[in-house]
Amino acid sequence: MSKKLLWYSGGLKFSCSGCGSCCGGGPGYVWVTQTEIDRLAAKFGISAELFEKLFVWSVNNGRRSLKEYPNGDCVLLDEKTRKCKFYEERPIQCKTWPFWKQNISKKTFWDAIAEHCPGCNCGRLYTLEEIEEQRDASNI
Repeated sequence: MSKKLLWYSGGLKFSCSGCGSCCGGGPGYVWVTQTEIDRLAAKFGISAELFEKLFVWSVNNGRRSLKEYPNGDCVLLDEKTRKCKFYEERPIQCKTWPFWKQNISKKTFWDAIAEHCPGCNCGRLYTLEEIEEQRDASNI
């Protein structure tokens, strides 16, 4: 699709409000790579093997996801503050929110996530190039 024809070719505004809405409240997957597991484990102060045993599960085709609590919250989400315990080390999937392929594929999809994400349509204007970089970096 021509970049001129993309509905977001003029950019999109986003600023993380730190509300935790994208980190919980419903079932889902937070895909993690071995590099991300190693980094999170080091920050947590435990071995990668123990981190994986406690906080990661194998889903299908060898893909791994962070576990979640029964209420759908990610295991890295602090239940009291609703903040990520390891925000700086969070997986690329989290870092690229909300510029995932499905979220930006149609304006109606963007509008739907904006209803639950107070950071959408607020704050810094991301350029088309920045959005596409985030989209392409996401692993979902």
